[in-house]
Amino acid sequence: MPSLRQLYLSNVGQTSELPLLLEVDHANGMYIFDRDGKKYLDLNSGISVSSLGHCHPKVVSALKSQSEKYLHTMVYGEHVQSPQVKFAELLLRQLKNKYESVYYLMSGTEAVELGMKIAKKATNRYELISCTNAYHGSTQGAEALRSDLDYKSAYHPLLPGINHMKFNHLEDVNLITEGTAGVIIEAVQAEAGVIPPDIMFLIAVQKRCEEVGALFILDEIQTGFGRTGHLFAHQKYGVSPDLILIGKSMGGGMPIAGVVGSKALMNTIIKNPALGHITTFGGHPMSCAAAHASLQALLDENVVNQVSNKEAMMKDLLQHNIIKEVRSSGLMMAVELTKRKYLKHVVNHTIENGALIDYFLFNDRSFRVAPPLIITEKQIKEGCDILLASMDYAEAKYEK
Repeated sequence: MPSLRQLYLSNVGQTSELPLLLEVDHANGMYIFDRDGKKYLDLNSGISVSSLGHCHPKVVSALKSQSEKYLHTMVYGEHVQSPQVKFAELLLRQLKNKYESVYYLMSGTEAVELGMKIAKKATNRYELISCTNAYHGSTQGAEALRSDLDYKSAYHPLLPGINHMKFNHLEDVNLITEGTAGVIIEAVQAEAGVIPPDIMFLIAVQKRCEEVGALFILDEIQTGFGRTGHLFAHQKYGVSPDLILIGKSMGGGMPIAGVVGSKALMNTIIKNPALGHITTFGGHPMSCAAAHASLQALLDENVVNQVSNKEAMMKDLLQHNIIKEVRSSGLMMAVELTKRKYLKHVVNHTIENGALIDYFLFNDRSFRVAPPLIITEKQIKEGCDILLASMDYAEAKYEK
């Protein structure tokens, strides 16, 4: 009889030649358990998804309750569904100002696609600008926003009219012209190795977009819902984008994403042509129920206000000979090592010793630390002890 792992490799589509192959049995709070009962402290959150940890009781309760009422009834936008309405009302109350409408989708890359379409429709232009070393998803439109040809050249031709500017380079703001439909920027560059924004750069991008009539689109898919120590990173960094792209931790572990903007902008897709963007499963009632419960828990349990202190504690503990720098925005961290050769040994040894961390796409000297926001001081110490022991191991390996 083939093992579960063998069946997985044989029958389930793969994303890489070297998957982690951790056989998950169950997960709760800060921990994931494999089929042998081994416990792993989750310092990765499934790439910033499980901000309330695994199986938060309020999220699970909301899912159970909604599952007994109805699941899918009709494609998004045709039926009035209470979970969609309740979550939108709660979310928009936190955003205020010009944010009047949320369009629901299933994944962050879909939110990027819709943001691109709204920018073109609202401005009647087609040029889009993103930043070098940015990652916005894997659909063809989102891939076109990448600057790295090694990742996207196999899928050419992609969308025309994509230009790039350097993140945090003020002089590149002049690349935004009256031919630009929209500028799509990550609030914090994630896959480049957690590069926080220069506030003056973001402000300059917003101002330039206003001057030339382009849309300023902020990708908050990874930074949203408390990750940076504010509910949303644009609130931390003092800008007001025209569109906010959200996802990842939005659903408390369930798949959901969205685009948020003014009513005028969001309404551009409902006519000329009709049904300018449609989705079957966007705004699924189970995901919306989970998203509402998750956001309410973040607010009720004062989770976000504790992030900055936890960030400071982790940075104080992460001191080692082979650490060059720790970059962070809240509990979104990159630990850069002095030598690239240390990286795989630190990551592998950390996982072997019961803590989960990960790599970045565009930074081969750093590893990712992005624990659930509910991590306790005791668990921070536990995780940092494992990380420091792994760095001891990597350093010793190359001193022999």
